[in-house]
Amino acid sequence: MSTFWSGWIIVLTLTNLVLLFWILMANRKIAVADDKTDTGEAKKTGHVYDGIEEYDNPLPRWWFGLFLATFIFTAGYLVAYPGLGSWKGLLNWTSVNQLEAEHAHAKATYDETFGEFAKMPIDQLAKNPEAMKMGSRLFLNNCAVCHGSDASGNFGFPNLTDKDWLYGGEPDRIKETIVQGRQGAMPAWGAILGEANVGNVVEYVLQGAGKEHDAAKAELGKAIFATNCSVCHGTDGKGNHLLGAPNLTDDIWLYGAATPEELGSALRQTVRNGRAGVMPAHAETLKAERIHLLTAYVYSLSQEEAAK
Repeated sequence: MSTFWSGWIIVLTLTNLVLLFWILMANRKIAVADDKTDTGEAKKTGHVYDGIEEYDNPLPRWWFGLFLATFIFTAGYLVAYPGLGSWKGLLNWTSVNQLEAEHAHAKATYDETFGEFAKMPIDQLAKNPEAMKMGSRLFLNNCAVCHGSDASGNFGFPNLTDKDWLYGGEPDRIKETIVQGRQGAMPAWGAILGEANVGNVVEYVLQGAGKEHDAAKAELGKAIFATNCSVCHGTDGKGNHLLGAPNLTDDIWLYGAATPEELGSALRQTVRNGRAGVMPAHAETLKAERIHLLTAYVYSLSQEEAAK
């Protein structure tokens, strides 16, 4: 801040305070000789509202005292804290210093809270009730908006409570997903295959999953799948964790639907237009200790499902 603007703020602030203080003191009382009319009635201001007239009386002492205390507080505040241009205040307070102090306090608190759990292997941590309560809160704050509060997923966002994993359900793979994020890339095949072959390969996928399908079209789609799809999903259609390619032979569909007709339509749209799912990286937002705890919580969800 320049010297001119610093001085301008100081003069303007102090001038306003002096004027306000003068107004307060000038109206703290009225002269005894002037407090009544010639008829002996108390003087009025002339303000009338709904038949109610305002008397010209001074402020009650307690009210005047509150205003006075406000000016005393203001003077102390402006001396101790920055409020007058470039004046830093006797306490040398800044918002940056306060933020850094709060961060240091939070880090010490969190290190004590998370430090114990950060040393435990994920498979053991997943069995710790206290750790899972904390993991549940982390999940609700950071993951539930996409995967649902119960982690059962949504359209385009995978269910985390079953044993079906796009990138693997081992603790290290789950942690890698949370830290680095994932970028799904199912290419669009509509322009390459043509609408007829899109339908044929979808019928073949439905056949492999044990769904209602057109056998003749599925037979035509078999060669198309082997040529274009097996490189990611495998010749048996069971997917590839390294590529994030889903298993097409089970009953779990990331972009699925309730009825066979809806499922067929969703699959044709997927093959025709492709998909691009994004899992954001959380390395910077959550840090290592929280990610370790969150990984254990996500891992525990599928273990509970398997145990049922």
